[in-house]
Amino acid sequence: MLSLEEHQGTCPYCGEPITVLLDLSQGTHSYVEDCQVCCRPISISVTEEEDGSLSVSLHDENSTF
Repeated sequence: MLSLEEHQGTCPYCGEPITVLLDLSQGTHSYVEDCQVCCRPISISVTEEEDGSLSVSLHDENSTF
């Protein structure tokens, strides 16, 4: 069963607030999604913490994380 959740973030390129849809059933994962405002590719990392919570980070394509 898919478990989806919206996450509010900020585009690392244009600085505009954006909403990304996360698939919570995947645990720790990374993927690329284009910004809805400036259309540049954002690297999105979702990390499942030991307590089961998720942390989300958004980076430009040239960042190392």
